[in-house]
Amino acid sequence: MNTTGDSPSAPAPNLRPGPAAWKAIVRRYQEPSLGRAMWQMVNTLGPYALLWYLMHRSLAWSWWATLALAIFAGLFLVRIFIIFHDCGHGSFFKSRLANDIVGFITGVLTLTPYYHWRWEHSIHHASAGGLDRRGTGDVWTMTVEEYLKSSRWRRFAYRLARNPFVLFGIAPVFLFVIRQRFSAAGASLRERWSVRWMNLAILGVAAALSWAFGIVAYVLIQLTIVMVGGALGIWMFYVQHQFEDVYWERDESWDFTAAALQGSSFYKLPKILQWFSGNIGFHHIHHLSPRIPNYNLERCHQADPLFRDVKPLTLFSSLKSLSFRLWDEQRGKLVGFRHLKKLRKEREVPPPNDHGKAQTKQG
Repeated sequence: MNTTGDSPSAPAPNLRPGPAAWKAIVRRYQEPSLGRAMWQMVNTLGPYALLWYLMHRSLAWSWWATLALAIFAGLFLVRIFIIFHDCGHGSFFKSRLANDIVGFITGVLTLTPYYHWRWEHSIHHASAGGLDRRGTGDVWTMTVEEYLKSSRWRRFAYRLARNPFVLFGIAPVFLFVIRQRFSAAGASLRERWSVRWMNLAILGVAAALSWAFGIVAYVLIQLTIVMVGGALGIWMFYVQHQFEDVYWERDESWDFTAAALQGSSFYKLPKILQWFSGNIGFHHIHHLSPRIPNYNLERCHQADPLFRDVKPLTLFSSLKSLSFRLWDEQRGKLVGFRHLKKLRKEREVPPPNDHGKAQTKQG
């Protein structure tokens, strides 16, 4: 793992403390607050419902107004997903039943089956940064060697999947509208039924809103919001684990603390975007302890120099993440496809040695 880079996203090189150094700190921020949770629901679900209604009214006189409102609605949908996400971790409320009820309701709004997503997301938390455990709840990431050994069609599929237009344009609609309607192969019976019940609930809501507003209006509004909110949400998830000096290790070298503090970014956003994203930019804290509700993440980050020393990924510097495509195990960092040209040249033209020079002189 390379920890000497001076990229603004690079973590501090000495951030690999033992569990005792941080467990006592995060424990103080794991207690849910009913007041904060309820207020977050009011200031999130209320404006979202209002924006949905205003979008319906705006369809009659200006598509541009509808689009502008869709952007705001998409931002609120991201915030709704964070509530859903916290409920899945059992951190939003103290009551497990309350988390499950609100998780199901917000799952309907985000088109995501609650128990099925919770199961897949738990795998992500257990495997983040582990090269030998990729494939569930993460962005498809290949190593340089894997890519070079792949068939032409697999390389094409990988390049297509990592293309920004596909990743942030097509993927959000596919993921939330289509993919979440089916259960994964390894899902248990409860997760499978979670998908079925969620599909029925979404169908019921869609039928009711189509009856109230018209089916064309419903589809246009819902699809636009999902496209905006989904793109923003996938971007947030992408930059949280796809920056230059991110942490990836094989199982024998994998370390939980390092995977959290070095493998999850501290995405330092402007306050308004931090609010809409439910503080999830403090992702290094979240991966240390998923039991911390989103409204306590910043407070925990500020509690100790151990966390404040994590170098932030800013809104501007995060754009560089778009150029990273492959994990270079030898260099210990993500690289772009251009790196492959340099690597091929190095392999095709081996560096001269003394024996080779001697042969040249004799010849």
